[in-house]
Amino acid sequence: MLPEYEGICGITKEELLTQLSEDIDELAASQKLTREQTIEKLRSNYDGYHFTWPSSDIYNPFSLLNCFADKMFDMYWFSSGTPTYMIEMMRKFGVIPSDIGEGVDAIRPEFDAPTENMESLTPLLYQSGYLTIKNFDAFGEVYHLGIPNKEIRVGLFQSLLPKYLGNKGGRGGTAVAKMASLINRDDMDGALRLMKDFLSTVPYCDNTKYEGHYQQLLYIMFSLLTNYRMQVEVRTHKGRIDAVLETSNRIYVIETKLNGSAEEAMRQIEEKAYADAYKDAGKPVTKVGINFNVENEANFTEWVIK
Repeated sequence: MLPEYEGICGITKEELLTQLSEDIDELAASQKLTREQTIEKLRSNYDGYHFTWPSSDIYNPFSLLNCFADKMFDMYWFSSGTPTYMIEMMRKFGVIPSDIGEGVDAIRPEFDAPTENMESLTPLLYQSGYLTIKNFDAFGEVYHLGIPNKEIRVGLFQSLLPKYLGNKGGRGGTAVAKMASLINRDDMDGALRLMKDFLSTVPYCDNTKYEGHYQQLLYIMFSLLTNYRMQVEVRTHKGRIDAVLETSNRIYVIETKLNGSAEEAMRQIEEKAYADAYKDAGKPVTKVGINFNVENEANFTEWVIK
């Protein structure tokens, strides 16, 4: 898109703060928030789109105007349709949730291109709004694409939960919300107990027989804890950490095993000194070894925390 038309597909921050100023105040009063808190919540939920670079942040007009009309925050973009087709295309192109959550580096022809004969899912993800431009390396002319905002992240990952949880996927969001509350209180043990109880009700299926299934399940569940940062396959000088969860006051280094032992997972964390990668992060680091057992068509979970 040409820079002079950067705001044509949405609402800019300037338009929000001027032409929609009264709507902000009415929403703030309805939600019992300050004006500043309301603006920040609008930004995290509905802002973040860029169709060129550099570009002003663009708000999703459909979601923003529905939020003002209802005087409440909700996932309006997903109420207009379900991402069933996108999930099928993810399966076709072998795209896993963390591929989208971690973002994509691409030159322009790899994402700003027709979708009829696409060789990767990136053009469809970009043109349908799941990914947007987040940064640009002018030297290599490489764009970094990422999920625009909380509304898209939560809606997409909630839609992906049933793929990993079978017919219990509809209850996954409740389990995740309870886990978030526990982790916020530094109770990772309690969060994992809740996850264990929940997974024990999830039906056994063939696609639970590999470790990557559980790694992606953890990624989805922890990514839905939207106040935290979740990464998978984090490279260090001694290997790759399965997952790293960063909260406002703590970093969790997580290693997973399938049909092994939690002690084995913890031993790998310690032998490869994964936690050392975060020694200068300014936050305490907690090591978590998790083992998923699939026996007699049931899921069992054990863990060690240090």
